[in-house]
Amino acid sequence: MSTFPLISDDDIAAFQRDGAICLRGIFSGWISTITAGIERNLGAPGPYAANNLTPGEPGGFFDDYCNWTHIPEFGAVISESPAAAIAAAVMRSQTAQFFHDHVLVKEPGTQKPTPWHQDIPYYFTDGSQTVSFWIPIDPVREATLRLIAGSHLWDKWVLPVRWKDNSNFYDGTDQYRPVPDPDADPTLKVLEWEMEPGDAVLFDFRTVHGARGNPTSGRRRALSLRWVGDDVRYAERPGKTSPPYPGHNMVPGQRLREDWFPTIWNRSE
Repeated sequence: MSTFPLISDDDIAAFQRDGAICLRGIFSGWISTITAGIERNLGAPGPYAANNLTPGEPGGFFDDYCNWTHIPEFGAVISESPAAAIAAAVMRSQTAQFFHDHVLVKEPGTQKPTPWHQDIPYYFTDGSQTVSFWIPIDPVREATLRLIAGSHLWDKWVLPVRWKDNSNFYDGTDQYRPVPDPDADPTLKVLEWEMEPGDAVLFDFRTVHGARGNPTSGRRRALSLRWVGDDVRYAERPGKTSPPYPGHNMVPGQRLREDWFPTIWNRSE
């Protein structure tokens, strides 16, 4: 059996095989805390906040990240919830080091989908032990997160694009594969789940994913928590990464600096 009761050995095996799983109810006791943190973030956006719609597009698509050090609700979820222990278990890692938080809000009537992408090309991290938690605080029916099963094992990364206009995120694209269209390719298996507040989708940084628009009359608010494990190291990219973390002073091959990216879970302790 798994060493942590909220995740089973079958869950861990499915995560390793498919690159994504949905765990039910693991944050059911944290919804009010996460909600308060998201609303605090919306009321006082950080320097990286963006609205990912072009003029004339309906609705609103807010995202912001790297605010956990001054949003106490996020800090509490990171340090006190089961997230770190579950992250270590699903990554098969002795440690879970926190990378960053990410708030995503699609307002009612937002038609724009989140484009298909992998997180890893945007980040300055390389390694196989990574996991993102996607935690909605509103019921999710139409505005689902969608993930391509097994894409974390692809031998070539997907071209990273800017969400607002789908332009290339970096100059030079030869090393990337084109953005896929799984709806037009029956060989690709898409995972998506209707969700309740308290559920979470866990996925590898390398798993290709996107999300549907939100044509409903209700908001779709979600908090993502991103974690790295034992084998993750700093890596350079062709341009400024997202998040950029200026002044980090790390060099390729180095573990992420602990004072910025704290180890929250250590199995030996």
